[in-house]
Amino acid sequence: MDIHRAKQIIASPKEIDVTYHGVSIWMKNCNEQNESVSVYEKANPGNIRVVPAAELEEQV
Repeated sequence: MDIHRAKQIIASPKEIDVTYHGVSIWMKNCNEQNESVSVYEKANPGNIRVVPAAELEEQV
């Protein structure tokens, strides 16, 4: 996923399905400088981690 699309999804009032290596996640915020996104699994909201935006996939 492009970092700019990640920012759009985070700002969107709609729920947009995104996965990280096949796991459904929520995106918390993003860092444009290193093109990373703070995410957490929907099933485990206490486990926040930073991942490359390029490894996220929007589900359509």
